[in-house]
Amino acid sequence: MAHHRFHKMHGLGNDFVIFDCREHDLSLSAEQVRALADRHLGIGCDQLIVMRPAPASSTADMAMQIFNHDGSEVSACGNATRCVVALAGRDVLIETGAGLLRGTLGDGAVTIDMGLPGLEWDALPLAYPMDTVHLPVGWEDLTDPAAVSMGNPHVIFFVDDGAAVDLERLGPLIEHDPLFPERVNVNIAHMADDGLHLRVWERGAGLTLACGTGACATAVAAIRRKLVSGPVPVHLPGGTLTIDWQPGSNVSMTGPTTHVFTGEIDF
Repeated sequence: MAHHRFHKMHGLGNDFVIFDCREHDLSLSAEQVRALADRHLGIGCDQLIVMRPAPASSTADMAMQIFNHDGSEVSACGNATRCVVALAGRDVLIETGAGLLRGTLGDGAVTIDMGLPGLEWDALPLAYPMDTVHLPVGWEDLTDPAAVSMGNPHVIFFVDDGAAVDLERLGPLIEHDPLFPERVNVNIAHMADDGLHLRVWERGAGLTLACGTGACATAVAAIRRKLVSGPVPVHLPGGTLTIDWQPGSNVSMTGPTTHVFTGEIDF
């Protein structure tokens, strides 16, 4: 078997194994993804990323595929996109399952144009029509959420004390609720003088140190509710992202990336 080179990177502790397959092909089964992502028996990561050449029909510089550590494929991951831009070492246009994302390399940080947020019920999707600024639903003490799609579905709860929410118990309950046909990422946010503080239960991945699309969705929801105006710092357990959005425009996300090490693996 051939040896395959990989990069271990993270964005605010949200960690990735990245294979650069722009010059040689690599196809991975869900079983292989799970094995590589296993923190005890494999390399270990939240998500596994494959950088690929852009399709001939695309204007993009490259394409990326994103797999959760359970082997399922997802269309968007903001932290991973920042890492891919840093790895490319230049400004790039990336083809993703959620459409084209533009990444700009800055001084010690990467800014990603995350595209337009999905604000209608069927963009999430939800099982039936409802107001996405104030969903008339609740789970125990968590009520009155907002919903935003960033290429993946997010539900956002604004609470007085984010740390008091038992997200490990309520996260899976909400993720798998029939209201969300494609499951959902669960965001618990509270407002403070220094911006938004956020904890995320990520669909298919569980509690994470940082979720870029979650930070974007939460900032959009807070701006739609007129709680804040952009740009807004979003503080996650792994660090801080700066999110900017004006109604009708694209969402931009700025934050750091870290290259941990490069290695080789023999499948």
